[in-house]
Amino acid sequence: MKILSLPILSLLIMILGTLFTGCASKSGMKEYKATKYTSAARHRSTMRSYYVLGKRYHPTYVRVGQVKKGISSWYGPNFHGKKTSNGEVYNMHARTAAHKTWPMDTMVKVYNLQNGRSTIVRINDRGPFVRGRIIDCSYAAGKEIGLDGMGIAKVAIKVLGFAGKIESELTMARNKKLNIQTRVILSDFSIQVGAFRHLKGARIYKRRYAQIYTHYKPIIKHFRSVDGASLYRVWLMGFRSEEEAQDFKDNNNLADAFIVGN
Repeated sequence: MKILSLPILSLLIMILGTLFTGCASKSGMKEYKATKYTSAARHRSTMRSYYVLGKRYHPTYVRVGQVKKGISSWYGPNFHGKKTSNGEVYNMHARTAAHKTWPMDTMVKVYNLQNGRSTIVRINDRGPFVRGRIIDCSYAAGKEIGLDGMGIAKVAIKVLGFAGKIESELTMARNKKLNIQTRVILSDFSIQVGAFRHLKGARIYKRRYAQIYTHYKPIIKHFRSVDGASLYRVWLMGFRSEEEAQDFKDNNNLADAFIVGN
């Protein structure tokens, strides 16, 4: 599957159990920044929504223990030595994989439902852009689960950790018992709700939006124009995706506002 390098967004970890269950859950907080594999800039670029073959994809949060089923394929010699989406050089002999929406360096167990074999991979690329396929394994990982002979197979994929690190089975079992969820969530899209020549006006707007929208954080950004004049922009921060920001803008009478990818 062709490897794409995409524009993006920073990742933060936060926890809201009600997004997944009807009752409240405790949170396992973990900061998700640059890793030894992927720079902060690459994380930002690979988490921005993008179009491929006429379809828009929205990279999004995941949580440890999350499972998804579908078809796995593999890619190898034709891409060996080329750049992956996170900036690495693709090594078909390493255990990596491509996923359309999960964050870079998410650790994933791939279980072949047709022969019972499994492997663990690290997401470092985007793809596969074929209907029904949920993950594209490297040659080495694909060979471990029999894809070199089968081509494609029905699989279950499970999130084991983030930033290239795996949570132990003991930790996952304890967190499940305590109803704790460790998740990666996007929070680097903003909406500019105002721009002012004077700081006083920006501060008034900031206080106003802080009182109205408690789930998002208003901040003031100071810019200088070409002629050196100050401009104070008020941004509402904390949207997990461009789609969420657009929905918020459309439903809150913010026709003159615009979305900013930080």
